[in-house]
Amino acid sequence: MLITNYLSANRSSVRSSRIRFPLSLLASALISMVAIDAGAEMTPQDFDPALVAFGDDIPEVLTTTRLRQPKTRVPGTTTVITGDMIRDLGIMNLYEVFRLVPGMVVNFVGSHQPVTTYHGTVHYEQRRMQVLVDGRTSHKATLSDMDWETMPVPLEMIERIEVARGPNSAAYGINAFLGTINIITRDPADTAGVETRVVSGSRGYLRTFGSVGNAGPDLDWRLTYEKRKFDGFDYQVDDGEELPFRNGHDINSFTYDSRLKFDEQMDLELRVGMVDGTKYNDKDKTGELNPFTDPDIDVRDYYVQSKLNISTSDRHFFHVMAAVENFNRRQPYTVAFPDEAVACLASETPLFRRDSNRDFVCFPDDASMGGFAEVDADSEDTRLELELQDSLIITNDIKMVSGAGFRKDTYRSETYFNGRGNNYQSRFFGNLEYTPLSWLTLNAGGNWERTSTTDNSYFSPRLAANFTLNNRHALRLVYSEAVRTPDGFEQNPDWGYTLKNVRPSQYSNLEGRRITAFDAYEVLGWLTLDKDLDEERITSREISYFGQFPLEQAMLSVEVRGFKDDLRDMISGVIQLKDWSVDNNVAIDQKGFEVEASLEFPGTLLRTSYGYLDQHTRYTGEPIINDDGDVDTRKQNQAVALLTRMSVRHSGSVAVIHDLPWGLKASSAFYWADEFGRSQFERIDARIAKRIYQPRYTAELAFTMQHYMNRDPELSSDNNIKNHNQFFVEAGVRF
Repeated sequence: MLITNYLSANRSSVRSSRIRFPLSLLASALISMVAIDAGAEMTPQDFDPALVAFGDDIPEVLTTTRLRQPKTRVPGTTTVITGDMIRDLGIMNLYEVFRLVPGMVVNFVGSHQPVTTYHGTVHYEQRRMQVLVDGRTSHKATLSDMDWETMPVPLEMIERIEVARGPNSAAYGINAFLGTINIITRDPADTAGVETRVVSGSRGYLRTFGSVGNAGPDLDWRLTYEKRKFDGFDYQVDDGEELPFRNGHDINSFTYDSRLKFDEQMDLELRVGMVDGTKYNDKDKTGELNPFTDPDIDVRDYYVQSKLNISTSDRHFFHVMAAVENFNRRQPYTVAFPDEAVACLASETPLFRRDSNRDFVCFPDDASMGGFAEVDADSEDTRLELELQDSLIITNDIKMVSGAGFRKDTYRSETYFNGRGNNYQSRFFGNLEYTPLSWLTLNAGGNWERTSTTDNSYFSPRLAANFTLNNRHALRLVYSEAVRTPDGFEQNPDWGYTLKNVRPSQYSNLEGRRITAFDAYEVLGWLTLDKDLDEERITSREISYFGQFPLEQAMLSVEVRGFKDDLRDMISGVIQLKDWSVDNNVAIDQKGFEVEASLEFPGTLLRTSYGYLDQHTRYTGEPIINDDGDVDTRKQNQAVALLTRMSVRHSGSVAVIHDLPWGLKASSAFYWADEFGRSQFERIDARIAKRIYQPRYTAELAFTMQHYMNRDPELSSDNNIKNHNQFFVEAGVRF
């Protein structure tokens, strides 16, 4: 039945000269695998078409329109990465998965903050992609950024990840400006029993995982625990000297997932999660006002999500979802200051004013730090999210999804907002799929949304025509528009640090003093704190192709996307206490193409991805004026560079997963991105695993090596690894 299919889906739901050498290594690895497996070579009669989906339907996705659609009908390009692929490739961190997605790159900012971005438009925070976990919005409420290191999503529990590439605000609203990442975890019914796994490796990497659950006639449930520890980068560089670098994390997470089945037409999902731990920060890299101690962050997050699924017939079904998510971060540290800084505060001289030699006036290099005070960068965000979605299959050729959503974001921070505030979003969305002819499918969708950050309403439309060449090939034409409004911190900041426990007593008059950007600014003409920001806008055009080619003993799948995007009024600039200069000041024109292909044999998967980006940027904001009254072209160019510093012209991946005799499985992958501000990223991974099958349990032992080919850091000169060969061992058992 159609409803059964739908619900089950939801539940499971360079440069050429620079890459020849790594590709040769990968080819050698493939040849070695074939040689090892020569004794088990398959004959034509051994071939089982079912292993490569011969005769099965075209792959289907859920994320792009909220409807379950085959790739020949979906209005846009969507990458699907299965949980099995993630585990077989030996991927160690969730954010590294996205190196498999054409056009996406991964890097680090700050001490060790992982950033994933599509086509490179990103600040320190990742504001322009909607990230969902089982339908729940997962980015932080006030900064709209993703903290990938603390997400309570164990790799063992991922069923699949769908990435809708291209503006997807028509389905998910403002944050789906560049696309949507939808992480779908495994159904509790599929994980009954007990499972444990331990992974240990280079740079203090340690990940322990355990789950227990049961599947019953009325209730399926699962409880998981995961610990993740990592030391991060090995050292920073200061005046040519290598110094220790504090930038790792120690995170614990607990999750509970269940499904209560009332009858065949109704069930209730309940998900609860908690995160507890510490993110380590180096005082020389993070923190404001001259930190004297390391500004580590204590993490205390939780979420509660419920979803009621109801089907009134085999053609009509809907769900009601409610979720509460809380992000609680505590970041106390000590700052040090000299007599010169105290004098500057008394005379209202900005703390970070420079003299004619570009030296700081209030913090001179030879100053003696005789004063100390406690400050904090504490914050707490709470998101309340409600959603109603209705899916109706009118006929096999007419399908419609519609719904409404509401979000309330509450922020509490004396440091960032000087108190408490709220933002509100309400939206209505819908998509109509119509197939008037056997070779033509039309999609029309849109999202109307109102947000209190700008006190305006916006409509994001999408129109698409899919020409089905035959049952396995389709050509898509897609037009879409989207907006992204400024988040709460961009639009309504009141940033300042209150000095507490000031010592020695001679500085007691500073007790309770709040240091704001107007006390600390470097150049007055750079400050934009009192300026209201407008929405960012994108107009996107896509032509793409999806096709499957059944071969004699394999299945070849190819997806190609060509795009032309116009991005206007993009928000760029610096977010620092001494330099708050964000504004709608950059325009970007992007065009390029992306390729994703896989070749699947019985027991072997070959997969490749490639993205090419041609990007033109220009400064379009109001002139930035320096203290001399002149236009600061350096600062304007910096605004352009900051927004696009993770844009790369060429990026991609090549991967192979191969079954060997004696219960062995081998895999290898090559990732590259050419190139970032300093150099390009190039890494080869290789993994060998032994699986043991017994009547009462299954076990796995694995060894993974990561080889960093490029010995230069990509973005920051301080992101350094001593040993460019990283090793990891893992052991797991399931009862």
